[in-house]
Amino acid sequence: MNRDAHGQPLNRTFNDARLNDRKIDELIGLCKGVLADGEVTQFEVEFLQNWLRNNQEISEHWPANVLYKRIEEMLADNVLDVEEQKELLQTLMDLTGEPSLRENVNSMSTSLPLTTPDPEIDFEGRIFCLTGKFVTGTRKQCESLILARNGSLKSSPTRDTSFLVIGLVGSSDWIHSTHGRKIEKAVALQERGTGLAIVSEEHWVRFIV
Repeated sequence: MNRDAHGQPLNRTFNDARLNDRKIDELIGLCKGVLADGEVTQFEVEFLQNWLRNNQEISEHWPANVLYKRIEEMLADNVLDVEEQKELLQTLMDLTGEPSLRENVNSMSTSLPLTTPDPEIDFEGRIFCLTGKFVTGTRKQCESLILARNGSLKSSPTRDTSFLVIGLVGSSDWIHSTHGRKIEKAVALQERGTGLAIVSEEHWVRFIV
């Protein structure tokens, strides 16, 4: 039987990854449900906290780890005050890409991993990676804008990638409704201190002059 670096069967590793993906989707769905009425109550936050505690296997995976940490900090005193409610409401909106007022759009891309503050974008000699669907134009048109400014492109983020640009609209090709593997990989590269910046299409297009 083939085994991975940890001595576990490869098919088990694959099945665990698929299960984690399903649970991330479930978490996104729960967050969207909480946002349905535009408010966040302590009862709802405690429910999310309990769900995350009962699903520890994804509590270390982005974006669950971000939400879990913030909820644990906010409920450390067992009280969710007004300011914490507002902050968590914004976090949930960032995570899910909600609320979306656009017609004929199934989902919006997450804004949770965006680099803050918004960085200056220089194209000369910089490596870009694009993900999601862009309202600026087709993928080829957006790539042409980068190449015309002496930037270069990669299909997936790597250690030498300067910017991952997230299109405004979620892609049907993404593994989750709000994000895909490129965003997950870019977050992991950021955590390793590579200097990669994650920016929105809205911010990126401001530098197309």
